[in-house]
Amino acid sequence: MQAPVVVLNTQSGERQFGRKAQISNITAAKTVADIIRSCLGPKAMLKMLLDPMGGIVLTNDGHAILREIEVSHPAAKSMIELSRTQDEEVGDGTTTVIILAGEILAQALPQLERNIHPVVIISAFKRALSDAISIIEEISEPVNINDDKAMYTLISSSIGTKFVARWSELMCNLALKAVRTVMFDQDTGRREVDVKRYARIEKIPGGEIEDSKVLDGVMLNKDITHPKMRRHIENPRVILLDCPLEYKKGESQTNIEVSKEEDWNRILQIEEEQVKQMCDAIIALKPDLVITEKGVSDLAQHFLLKHNITALRRVRKTDNNRIARAVGATIVNDVRSLQPSDVGTSCGLFDIEKIGDEYFTFLTKCKDPKACTILLRGPSKDILNEIERNLHDAMGVARNVVFHPRLCPGGGATEMCVSVGLERRAKAVEGVAQWPYRAVAEAMEVIPRTLIQNAGASPIRILTQLRAKHAAFWDSKEEQNGATNGDAAVSSAWGIDGDKGAVVDMHTYGVWEPMAVKLQSIKTAVESACLLLRVDDIVAAKQAKQAGGPIGGGGEEE
Repeated sequence: MQAPVVVLNTQSGERQFGRKAQISNITAAKTVADIIRSCLGPKAMLKMLLDPMGGIVLTNDGHAILREIEVSHPAAKSMIELSRTQDEEVGDGTTTVIILAGEILAQALPQLERNIHPVVIISAFKRALSDAISIIEEISEPVNINDDKAMYTLISSSIGTKFVARWSELMCNLALKAVRTVMFDQDTGRREVDVKRYARIEKIPGGEIEDSKVLDGVMLNKDITHPKMRRHIENPRVILLDCPLEYKKGESQTNIEVSKEEDWNRILQIEEEQVKQMCDAIIALKPDLVITEKGVSDLAQHFLLKHNITALRRVRKTDNNRIARAVGATIVNDVRSLQPSDVGTSCGLFDIEKIGDEYFTFLTKCKDPKACTILLRGPSKDILNEIERNLHDAMGVARNVVFHPRLCPGGGATEMCVSVGLERRAKAVEGVAQWPYRAVAEAMEVIPRTLIQNAGASPIRILTQLRAKHAAFWDSKEEQNGATNGDAAVSSAWGIDGDKGAVVDMHTYGVWEPMAVKLQSIKTAVESACLLLRVDDIVAAKQAKQAGGPIGGGGEEE
């Protein structure tokens, strides 16, 4: 196999190769977008994914699908990375961003065929992006994050397209309660909502989905270390440790030769004294419960049991951090440095229950928990996994609104409004840049069109109706004839009913999305399209070890 040669001349042959690379990238991006295009909206189709171990995943979550797919084309890989970025940043809109990016690149292809230079296309795309952002900010509406009804409407629009739509109210309740629990106003005035670290989802197969709940505290899949320790403690004093309650052997004296029996007894005595010293430091603070991330020796259990102290060992670090937030304790690295202020006292109940075949520890009834566990019940593991994915999206939406309390109309209304708005503004763009600017406007229509197609309706007729509604809205804005944004005839909130594929006003239909998700989707899609258009050569690196030759090249090529 010959190593690829990069041609650095500027003859027509090399330019043709550059064009080939761009077309190849666009085709790969379109292919990825086509895979998950049918996963948008409430009538979305499911994908069945088979993993190498023979297990199956059934889902219509764009991010979950792309995470499982294996691709070799670098452009396709970067598209899959987009959905991961979107999921990390805002937790929702992963399908939208891929479809948008694929369509923007597809619309760039005719511009390349017109021999418009990629740099001109990119600058037009960037201009269209800044105009799109200003349009979205203009049509967004404020929301009161303390109004439960408004928040429920918002979260239900995120999970209305998912498997859990049947238990919409329950899931909205779980997501909202979890986000409000972990919401934390810092001294600096910033608000912290770390759902990933402090709201853990625990899935226990069995029971009804309706039995799922948000605990006002933390749950662990742990049992006590000694059978005689207490399993039920009200208002426990909790100490959290990050050190073992075991005899620590000296690092250099690994081998000890014992010739007399007294020496052996002395060794055991030293071990006992060291463990007793550790336990005494803990007992001095009169705790009811000791939780450590490391081990607890039998001897330490004996000393703790004598003073009626319950111990849990080998708790995960992430769980320990959640317990610390929930019960108001500080995790201590050395028992000798324990202070009375390190003891957590805000937990109301410590209880161990057996669910199915396993024991679970509950630390609940916390006074002001800044961490929580969402307990999910359901008939099977697969269903629980899908519910967890959907709940992650719902919590992402609730979290975004807490940070940016503004909403945009859903159902493709925002995209259509941006599309028609950009079409109007394109007249002011001079020169050939007008073509790629219009291309972004056309690409925005892909979201409402896909919603109509997935609902099984006629895209051309309904898109024309929708375009006319938004054209009327922009006409009224241009004329400034006193018509308001909320006026039904000229509202910017006309979108698609994903179930029937008809044109509806989102003010009455009630599908809204956080502005943060919309902005992130469009920014990510346009930026990634610009990035892929900049690529004019794909070069595979030579393998480090050629067949029969030494490492570092120099060997004969096949």
